[in-house]
Formats: sequence, C-alpha cells, structure tokens
Amino acid sequence: MNESRKLACLCGAVTVDLIGEPAALANCHCQTCRDFYGTSMLSATAWAPDSVATNGALQVFQHPHKQMSRAFCPACGETMFGTNRLNMRVVPNSLLARAHGGTLPADRQPTMHLFYRHRVIDVSDALPKYLDGWDGPVYEEGD
Repeated sequence: MNESRKLACLCGAVTVDLIGEPAALANCHCQTCRDFYGTSMLSATAWAPDSVATNGALQVFQHPHKQMSRAFCPACGETMFGTNRLNMRVVPNSLLARAHGGTLPADRQPTMHLFYRHRVIDVSDALPKYLDGWDGPVYEEGD
C-alpha cells in the first residue's frame, strides 16, 4: 500500500507527509535516544528518507558528537523527526497518535523494544525486548 499520512506540529506551521510503510516500529531505550529526545523511552517509527516529505520551514539540530539530528518547527519547537546514523527518519509516535485523534493506529503500534538492557523504566507488555539491536539476544525475566 502506498498510503500517505499527514502530520502537523502543534502550531501547524510545519507538516510532514509519511508515504508508504515504515521500516520499523519500536520503543527505543538507548541512552542516546533518551538524552537526545528528552524521554525515558522513545516510541517511534523509522522511515526511509524518501518516504518523508516536509512542508514548511524546519530547523535542524545536529548532535554534537553522533551521526544524528533532530528537525523541528522553529515556531513551536516540536520535533517532527530525527535522522539516525542509518539516515532513517525517526518520527515520534506522539505525532502519529495526535494525527489520529490521540490514539496510535493499530498498524503503527510498536512491534519491539530495542536496547532494553539500557532501560530506565521496566515495561510490562508482550513485545520482544531486545537487549541491544533487533538481531541480538532477547530479554528474559531476571536479566
């Protein structure tokens, strides 16, 4: 399916169109995401760069030491997406939920936890909890 979803910042000055399907739907617990996005866990979808089209002026903050950046609205400051070291666009699930009346659509729910060994909060759900990336070992109760 080549569906398009339109997201907007809080003030409406910037919109983002997401085209097609995301590459990943995850909750990330790594320290870099926690620090960079200011949250205890980043719940987001990752998209190929050509699947994310922006309308309106964006400001970009480049991480001072890592290959990642955050694009945000210069008027209200809301982060519209980040760019990770793989050049994927990382869109916070809070934007997707707001575009759908406050609830994340079923087809955009996270399917895994990444870097769970680095968590600062425990999460009780049935999703696989990868200790590092999704190609590594999975968390077992007691880890």
